Amino acid sequence: MLRPFRQVDVFSEDPLCGNPVAVVHEEQGGISDEQMAAFARWTNLSETTFLLPPTTDQADYRLRIFTPDEELPFAGHPTIGSAHAWLEAGGAPRSPGTVVQECGVGLVTVRLGERLAFAAPPLIRSGPVDSSDLTRIARVLRVREEEILDSAWIDNGPGWIGVVLRDADAVLALQPDWAAFGDLKVGVVGPREGGDTACEVRAFCPGLGITEDPVTGSLNAGLGQWLAGSLLPTSYVAAQGTALGRAGRVHVERDGDTVWVGGDATTTIAGTVDLRE
Repeated sequence: MLRPFRQVDVFSEDPLCGNPVAVVHEEQGGISDEQMAAFARWTNLSETTFLLPPTTDQADYRLRIFTPDEELPFAGHPTIGSAHAWLEAGGAPRSPGTVVQECGVGLVTVRLGERLAFAAPPLIRSGPVDSSDLTRIARVLRVREEEILDSAWIDNGPGWIGVVLRDADAVLALQPDWAAFGDLKVGVVGPREGGDTACEVRAFCPGLGITEDPVTGSLNAGLGQWLAGSLLPTSYVAAQGTALGRAGRVHVERDGDTVWVGGDATTTIAGTVDLRE
């Protein structure tokens, strides 16, 4: 059966410079879990999503999110890209100015405006990282432990641990030991002095079937909840994807207890996809 399909580039003003997400529109339901997982493996993108009817009157749609290896309860660039695709296909929000997404972590609000922005969901796990994990992280990043200036669990679904290095140049210089990662998902941030971005971010998650994610909304959400208003300003733009030849720009804003994560989105491919049993 042919189903509407869009591929959306997220977190860049310029097409092909952000992080693509494959979005399948499945208003009637009926795609099996096996079909979803198989299509996600085939696209080989960091995430593939399926827009489904909501199961609650509070949501505009339900979203399922797959990496090439597993399903995620939440991810950031798929949230923005899928909301963009839903709106572009004629979706009408129940509440003016916001879209409400139902996904594995519950309801996620997406704010409409100059660019789409989602409210960072509560962290599933936060707090300090134990010494054995820090030793392992230093080893996989190929840095000395004393070069990690700070660390914390910032897990909002994928399993992120955040670490701070000296500066943006130190982040860009990393050459991780991929074979040693195992199930670690490590987000690295380094502040930048001057320029149009406040920091450089990299996301390493080979256990999800992606060695380095180009631009990562969930990680930047966790980093914003952890660092906005302390190491980083309350409102800032993070650069990500530089090491991969991308030009990702993630707009982070702390408003009281809520951290908003926003970015541009552009449809680069539109058509239909044949998903058969």
